[in-house]
Amino acid sequence: MLDRNIIRNEPEKVKAGLASKNNDPSVVDELLCLDEQWRAKTAEVERLKAERNRVSDEIGAIKKQKGDASEQIAQMSQIKGRIQDLDAEVVVFDKQIDDLLLNMPNLPDESVPMGKNEEDNVVVREWGDRKSFDFTIKPHWELAEELELIDFPRGVKVSGSGFIVYKGIGAKLERSLISFMLDLHTEKHGYVEIFPPFMVNRASYVGTGQLPKFEEEMYATKWDDLYLISTAEVPVTNLYRDEILAGSQLPIYHAAYSACFRREAGAAGKDTRGLLRLHEFNKVELVKFVLPETSAQEHENLCQNAETVLQMLDIPYRVVELCTGDLSFSAAKCYDLEIWSPGVDRWLEVSSCSNFKDFQARRASIRFRREPASKPEFVHTLNGSGVALPRLVASILENYQQPDGSVQVPSALIPYLGVDEIRKK
Repeated sequence: MLDRNIIRNEPEKVKAGLASKNNDPSVVDELLCLDEQWRAKTAEVERLKAERNRVSDEIGAIKKQKGDASEQIAQMSQIKGRIQDLDAEVVVFDKQIDDLLLNMPNLPDESVPMGKNEEDNVVVREWGDRKSFDFTIKPHWELAEELELIDFPRGVKVSGSGFIVYKGIGAKLERSLISFMLDLHTEKHGYVEIFPPFMVNRASYVGTGQLPKFEEEMYATKWDDLYLISTAEVPVTNLYRDEILAGSQLPIYHAAYSACFRREAGAAGKDTRGLLRLHEFNKVELVKFVLPETSAQEHENLCQNAETVLQMLDIPYRVVELCTGDLSFSAAKCYDLEIWSPGVDRWLEVSSCSNFKDFQARRASIRFRREPASKPEFVHTLNGSGVALPRLVASILENYQQPDGSVQVPSALIPYLGVDEIRKK
């Protein structure tokens, strides 16, 4: 959520920021109009309360002298009625303003490149060499079926399109990758592991910014007003909702495995083959709560933590800085990590490392005190996938395939998987 004072004091800057994210800037004028009325009503309430206190004192003085205070009592009654009416109007304006604020995206950081869409994103760096093959390579879905790693038809039968069943060594590969990433981030990068619920309440989704704007993209329960999570970012960030942390607790780093559920997967028939886009998938998420002055460097470090996964697995990748028009609703700055998959001849996104600054913290009321008696401030929150599984599995299968149809196991995974290659039984 944006700071209302920034909108009041720098409306043109806010309009420019919204426009750069392809949002209608006229909402700023609408909000300022409501805010002006809210402030006028609030000021009138405060004036009437002062008047009420004055009349109350006058009534007390008159009664003390055994005088007639009926006129003042009638005046007091009118003032109370007017205050009640104005309070009700203030509540309405508060609700209208909050509705606008909850649907306004975060502003891009000044360092973010300007652009309209993904075509204007900037490749920051590349790592690793793309492998050359002296045989005809296969896409990951053919390898997965031939090696009996994934049962695509039965996933559809059990749950529908966009759902899969890992089996045998394929299931162990998925589990091994999760364990490998959690061990790396907790033992080498200093994250504390969290195993969160996979369902959250509405307040949690509002806190991280998915609600109210993106409700149609979520899976929701009909009776309990609970939502299946689209990422572990949601429950982990909300662990500290409505709390005031001690400055000495920061930074806080959490790593969490979760299943992720997204209704929008496969929209318009795009990327429906294999593992490229699923309704349910696994992911290891990294979440940070940091001091405002450190969040820019923490963002760079977060990205490097996710990159280490790909380097240890020896998967070629590139880091892409998103332009203003391609930033998510909540992000102020974001790097995407894209891995190379030769079987589909494409770069595949496996992580978005985002700095939200105080945007989520304002929505979720996550604050800290630098000193015990100091005024509370909003923390800065960051998160990134460390990393998402389906496309990583796809890239491993395609990059490590061998002429005889087997797949070599990345050396970092051998201790977890227990074999150095995957072959058909």
